[in-house]
Amino acid sequence: MNPEELKTKRLDVSKLKIIKTVGTGSAKLVQFENHHWQLLVDGKPYMVKGMAYAPTPVGKSPNDGDYDPNNSWMNSDLNHNGKIDGPYDSWVDKNRNNKQDADEPVVGDFRLMKEMGVNTLRLYHHASNKELLRQLYRDYGIRVVMGDMLGMYAAGSGAKWYEGTDYTNPKHLESMRQSVRQMVNEYKDEPYVLMWMLGNESNYGEVGNPDPKSFNAGLGSNAKKQPDAHYKFVNEVAGMIKSMDPTRPVGFSNGEVVTIDILSKHSGNIDVFGCNVYRGSSGFGRSFWQDVRRFMDKPVLFTEYGCPAYFAGKGADYGEEKQMEYHKGNWEDILYNSAGSGFGNAIGGVVFEFVDEWWKSGLPPKFSPSEHETVGDFVSAFPDGWMHEEWLGLISQGDGSHSPYMRQLRKAYEYYKKVWNE
Repeated sequence: MNPEELKTKRLDVSKLKIIKTVGTGSAKLVQFENHHWQLLVDGKPYMVKGMAYAPTPVGKSPNDGDYDPNNSWMNSDLNHNGKIDGPYDSWVDKNRNNKQDADEPVVGDFRLMKEMGVNTLRLYHHASNKELLRQLYRDYGIRVVMGDMLGMYAAGSGAKWYEGTDYTNPKHLESMRQSVRQMVNEYKDEPYVLMWMLGNESNYGEVGNPDPKSFNAGLGSNAKKQPDAHYKFVNEVAGMIKSMDPTRPVGFSNGEVVTIDILSKHSGNIDVFGCNVYRGSSGFGRSFWQDVRRFMDKPVLFTEYGCPAYFAGKGADYGEEKQMEYHKGNWEDILYNSAGSGFGNAIGGVVFEFVDEWWKSGLPPKFSPSEHETVGDFVSAFPDGWMHEEWLGLISQGDGSHSPYMRQLRKAYEYYKKVWNE
């Protein structure tokens, strides 16, 4: 559907009665009498034009225990010039010759995101540079969704990886409560925090096979086999956050609508249904919106959606075109189902991701973070039928020779730069 058609056919919800308000601060969720939802910031409609940002340098990998992709970028200054690498020291390789020419000045990722129209970053598990986030907000107007993994990938629970977070273990539960308390206490007075987000497709959590030759390394969690215990704890912690900070909405990031029927029974304190969804270039499908409406009378934030820029057997230009088409279909579906149109409960989405990460794929027993792998990770609804996890960026690191500074902008970046600034 043409975006212009969406504008002309959209109902003006500002003329409708508000029947529910969530949050007492600058960011509020409102539900109108037609049951549509909208996010307001400082009294104005706010559509989350979000980005997952973890600019991991080529050669670095959390699998080796030497890099945290969620937080390390906030402090990295590999060239020792006093500027944080990705946010302030990156440059665009316009002619893609994998070197910095005289007409390719340093711009920084924060500026590239601002120019693209990004208004929100998703931080998966806490943060490590408060002043950097203040600069992000002050200089570029970009807010953050502040997250705690709540035991996914064993984060915050104290569990060993192949033991996995146990949502019936009192020690694990208390460790996670303490992790969340620390996050909220540290950031609740920061104006750039848009909302709190728990988990990350956490319903998929399972432990893996410690055999180094196995493809299943697991996700450091037992949530998949403990759905009731897991969701009950999510709801408990969401309530704890609301008691500590009643000013902001609290969300939970589910994987798809899997076990949404169980989640719905334990969601009284959850304000936003976050979900990571990768369904194809035509969007998320009517069945998705129907399932959410049936089980969760909540606004929907896509905490991840995206597409690889790699297509097996085709050139880079073809892969980029298919990536752009996929993003176009997804964003238009989000826009169509926002307040005043369609199911009316979408409040935006977080693109996964800004720049390619090279550490995510490969063959056992070891992935190589120094190679841009083209092996398909698993069969999925992507252009060539496979997920290519090292190619999800809207921006490439080229041949990797100038990582973490060099950026090659893909067609999907240019697409968002146009539609997110309209």
